[in-house]
Amino acid sequence: MLKVGLTGGIGAGKSEVSRLLVEHGAVLIDADRIAREVVAPGTPGLAAVVDAFGGDVLAADGSLDRPRLGSLVFADPGKLAVLNAIVHPLVGARSRELESAADEDAVVVHDVPLLTENGLAPLYDLVIVVDARPETRLDRLVRLRGMTEEDARARMAAQASREQRRRIADIVIDNDVPLEALRRRVAEVWDDLLRRSRTPGTAGRDERPGGGTAQ
Repeated sequence: MLKVGLTGGIGAGKSEVSRLLVEHGAVLIDADRIAREVVAPGTPGLAAVVDAFGGDVLAADGSLDRPRLGSLVFADPGKLAVLNAIVHPLVGARSRELESAADEDAVVVHDVPLLTENGLAPLYDLVIVVDARPETRLDRLVRLRGMTEEDARARMAAQASREQRRRIADIVIDNDVPLEALRRRVAEVWDDLLRRSRTPGTAGRDERPGGGTAQ
């Protein structure tokens, strides 16, 4: 099994890259999706979030009002830390369960938005960072996700810097490109991942100085 950490700043296009990797045959473990599952109505996770932030973070149907919670925590590092302390252990436990269920020869891609921030790179055989210029990310968040510019900038600022992400990368995928160019790049990366998964001694993070590989 080859364990890959996939990350990138909000708006960089990480979800598109993960979708393309799944098309090639990767087993995807999506931390964002799991994070929603562990705070679904009736879960201990949701109860803990309500205890920490109050009933105002609930929608009328009893589910978590994610936009409201986001507006509270992304502008306040202390509150964000409290939320992460609740959710991250639950996400980690579920991710390990899903990984253990994958085939022995699978390429397992962990889509982890806060991989850099939480120092998780050592958990994986290699790390892929999806990268895009800040102005590209801001445009996508405002134009495609409907965020206000202020909210988008706050969420970007709450994450690791572009330089910090690239520092832990073994492979960088540039997503300041048209979709067809991105498809070609992901296909190249997939071929590399398959080679590593099938060749003893090539799965690790030590193929170039600094622990990285192809850029």
